[in-house]
Amino acid sequence: MIDPHVHLRDWNQAAKETLRHGLGVAYRAGLDGVFEMPNTDPPLTSREMILRRIDDADAAVKSLGISIFHGLYAGVTAVPRQIEEAVRAWRELFPRVVGLKMFAGQSTGNMGIGGMDAQALVYRTLAALGYTGVLAVHCEKEALMRAEVWDPAQPASHARARPPAAEVASVDDQMRLAAAASFRGTLHVCHITTPWAVDLLRNAHGAAAAGLRVTCGLTPHHALLDAAMMEEEHGLLLKVNPPLRPKPLPALMLRRLRDGAIDWIETDHAPHARRDKTDGFASGVPGLPFYPRFVRMLRETGAEEETLVELTHGAICRQFGITVARSGRSADEGLAGEYEFDPFARAPAAAP
Repeated sequence: MIDPHVHLRDWNQAAKETLRHGLGVAYRAGLDGVFEMPNTDPPLTSREMILRRIDDADAAVKSLGISIFHGLYAGVTAVPRQIEEAVRAWRELFPRVVGLKMFAGQSTGNMGIGGMDAQALVYRTLAALGYTGVLAVHCEKEALMRAEVWDPAQPASHARARPPAAEVASVDDQMRLAAAASFRGTLHVCHITTPWAVDLLRNAHGAAAAGLRVTCGLTPHHALLDAAMMEEEHGLLLKVNPPLRPKPLPALMLRRLRDGAIDWIETDHAPHARRDKTDGFASGVPGLPFYPRFVRMLRETGAEEETLVELTHGAICRQFGITVARSGRSADEGLAGEYEFDPFARAPAAAP
């Protein structure tokens, strides 16, 4: 199994989690590989920092005495010279550099590229450089966000401040910008949360003339948790970007996963110190401990083994063009104790 979307912290965020701890938890969860996002501190936007991260991850794996694939995304900004450096790093260091990541809207790490002109520049630059790999995108349109609605005293207001329309509009933007630039890579929509956005992408599969390849991933928390849970005690612990959605959207997303409209499972593992969460500033939940429990839930509620292999391994390897051996190791499902809270403690015992 592979988790193609994790945030392992370390460096200036070692108080949240270290590479050694995160990779160790991933191994115990039965994972054969993880792909790390670039909004570290400092970020993975230069060849120098990418090489440093690879060295540190290799040292962590060696110290643990385990075998697990660690890949990472190079982050892109709206600066052509930096984009060129990121593409060069991908070409030279693939498969350790598995692809590129763009934040089409602010999230953790202040790497957001909010304006349409700046996003269009990214696609034009990638097309001019002949980039054919994966561009993973965090899709939330800043123009449709309502920052004034957010009130930490009312945690569920986070879902209203970053509404479903912001995701749907951003997905539409990315598809149009990629097509207009004749982008020849794969556009991957990270942690997709709305059935309307999924349907936009599925319709794009028919746009062969544009030559656009699209994929999307679903997190367990967007499949099982809902915005109303944030109204309960300790609701700030469930603050994530994109937010948890109101019912019935999580159940509809789980159905899209079962129906084959979503390409793979990704946790968006993003641990924080409890104080960061309770202060209302931090978005993200630890997802790695829940990965084997989610897969087991899917299996116990009717998912075929062939489907699970595709969702957790096959589709990822195929789209990224990499090979990660499947170990078939048994997972330790008692991993929630590795973190201060289990965001899935109130999740449904079985799929809707």
